[in-house]
Amino acid sequence: MSPVPVLNHYAQVDGLNLFYREAGPKDAPVVLLLHGFPSSSHQFRELMPVLGEKYRVIAPDFPGFGFTEIPDARKYEFTAVNILQTLEALLDSLEIRSFAIYLHDYGAPIGMRLAIKRPEAVKALIVQNGNIYEEGWSSYWQPVRQWWSSADPALRQSLQAGLQPEHIKGLWQAGAKDGQIVGPETYTLDNSLLALPGRMDILLDLFFDHRTNVALYPVFQRFIRERQVPVIVFWGGLDPVFVPAGGEAYKRDAPRAVVKHFNGGHFMLETHLDEMAPDMMEFLRDHLN
Repeated sequence: MSPVPVLNHYAQVDGLNLFYREAGPKDAPVVLLLHGFPSSSHQFRELMPVLGEKYRVIAPDFPGFGFTEIPDARKYEFTAVNILQTLEALLDSLEIRSFAIYLHDYGAPIGMRLAIKRPEAVKALIVQNGNIYEEGWSSYWQPVRQWWSSADPALRQSLQAGLQPEHIKGLWQAGAKDGQIVGPETYTLDNSLLALPGRMDILLDLFFDHRTNVALYPVFQRFIRERQVPVIVFWGGLDPVFVPAGGEAYKRDAPRAVVKHFNGGHFMLETHLDEMAPDMMEFLRDHLN
């Protein structure tokens, strides 16, 4: 059997030229894949053909990430609120009314904002190192939280060091037994896009705005607790950004959640897709079909 093709599209929505990838039958239940920071839908390139055997899979590039284009005249303000608005515009343009969401890293608060806005649409949550709990934070966040408190430009400048090429490469390779398993196209693409004019400032603006997502953690948690939406969690314990306690915390609000821990890192699809995929497909079969 030939692998399911992954198609590349641009959609004119919310005044943007929004890039997204798509796989699977158009009449199948939808799985929405929301990428992390500072990556793009490219991180799902191996997962999409797998899910596409049974589901319609949509993976957008958020504004400021990947290949999404923003005309200068649009004057887009880079906040989580506006990214949610753009994501909703894409879903409306594609006439997508219900879906499961894959929450990874920065995609987790965006996806949870979407869930709060459209609670009836969300049928299941797949979490992969997508944190919405205080106990999930590693020491990585200490200088970030200092910046949020002080708005000190010097701290903003120092945090830019964490977005330099060697650090992005290290984030991709975290959890790999040797770096050879993670293809260089991963971090090379992220670094190339991050080097585009204005991109670094955009991501730093979103980094600062992320404090508004953290303020909503209790709201996200209440949604899971009250709606009891099905949840499966895949967590890489070698992630330098989010620690395993963040995965376990989901069980506090979703007692029936399945939480699986791996000896992997932040971008665990690079190293553990073969282990994750069967559980993911079984979960979707039970809760999305």
